[in-house]
Amino acid sequence: MQTERKEPLLTPLMRWFMFAMVLANIASAMYPMLMPIYLTELGASITQVGLIFTLTSVVILVLQIFGGWVSDSIGRLRSIAIGSVGGILGFVAVLLAPTWQWMLAALCVLQFPYALVGPSFGAFIAENSTKENRGKVYGLTDTIFQITGVIGPPLGGFLVGRYGFKLMLLVSGVLYSLAAILRIWMATTVRTTTEANPRKLSTASLKTSLKALVAMVAGGGVLTWIFVTDGVRDVAFRLSGELQPLYLEQVAGITVEQIGLLGSVFSIAMMFTPILSGKMVDKYGERVPISLGFLLVFGAFMIFLQVGTFIGFAVCWAVFGIGVGLLSPAYQSLVSKVVPQDMLGTFTGLFRSSLGLISLPAPYIGALLWERFSPKLPFVITSIAALVTIIPAWLFFKVPEEAGSPPDLEPLPLID
Repeated sequence: MQTERKEPLLTPLMRWFMFAMVLANIASAMYPMLMPIYLTELGASITQVGLIFTLTSVVILVLQIFGGWVSDSIGRLRSIAIGSVGGILGFVAVLLAPTWQWMLAALCVLQFPYALVGPSFGAFIAENSTKENRGKVYGLTDTIFQITGVIGPPLGGFLVGRYGFKLMLLVSGVLYSLAAILRIWMATTVRTTTEANPRKLSTASLKTSLKALVAMVAGGGVLTWIFVTDGVRDVAFRLSGELQPLYLEQVAGITVEQIGLLGSVFSIAMMFTPILSGKMVDKYGERVPISLGFLLVFGAFMIFLQVGTFIGFAVCWAVFGIGVGLLSPAYQSLVSKVVPQDMLGTFTGLFRSSLGLISLPAPYIGALLWERFSPKLPFVITSIAALVTIIPAWLFFKVPEEAGSPPDLEPLPLID
């Protein structure tokens, strides 16, 4: 008896989309862990490094709202293509920056692609998957995406160790430009869903979308608790996020090559859990992998605070990767089920901007805590936040049965 052939989770369009995304993000993954070190080489102090990342966050705050709105209006692929052009300009600026003050300006320019590409990524996947298999699709795309972390950080660390930061940034810029060309080609040839019927950009449509989303976030349901828990988590994680490379180099004595390898360890470990997370989402709901993921992140921070060798930090980054691998597909699936698809881009932009505003001073405060009290203190606070977040995630991250259409704006009970 002939069995019915199952359709692949990823369509040919999705495969091209993911190929371009992987190529661009291999380039983008080469420098973030090393940028704080490069800034100190350009003359910035620890406090100035924290201030730099705080100020660049201001730029992304404004741009992300408009980036999500543009994505919802003109289509995901067009938005990504426009953002990629901005990314090329950003890489040129970063490559030419002679001082940390100029690097601050260059990093602000480099936020442009994040504002336009970031809100479009999850929305494009949601539009090209069904509600029944969305968890699996997000799990698969997250697994594929981890190739960027396996290749990018160690390649960046190798190039910096052998040839210096300038050559690394040049190679990163070339790879990103190749991905940008592919994205522009897709945007000019593909005509499906929102890509075929772009809406006119207008302030009226932006205001309407923002009002609807603010009402959803304030409605007392799942979105409210996503916002509250992510706000607390984002503040705590930004206290220590940009300081990790400096801690590894200055406190633990880890080399830049080894720091790059840690990024690879993280991504390899993360490759094992997104598909599992997607299956857990489709079977048990999003709160199970989210709660388990935060527990593992807390455990990783406990390891981080105790070890002092490369092997110990490698174990720590592996646990980080497993935990984040559980979190990412579950969060994306949860949001896609409680936000209307034609507003996913605007929501992502508004959500990230709101959290960014809340956490705006966090990198600078983290740097002050480092210098005035202890280099470990920012990481202790972050670990506590990861543990505490488990409670509201388990209680409130439960999607109503009819999620998928616009969510009910009335307050929902504790278990939603």
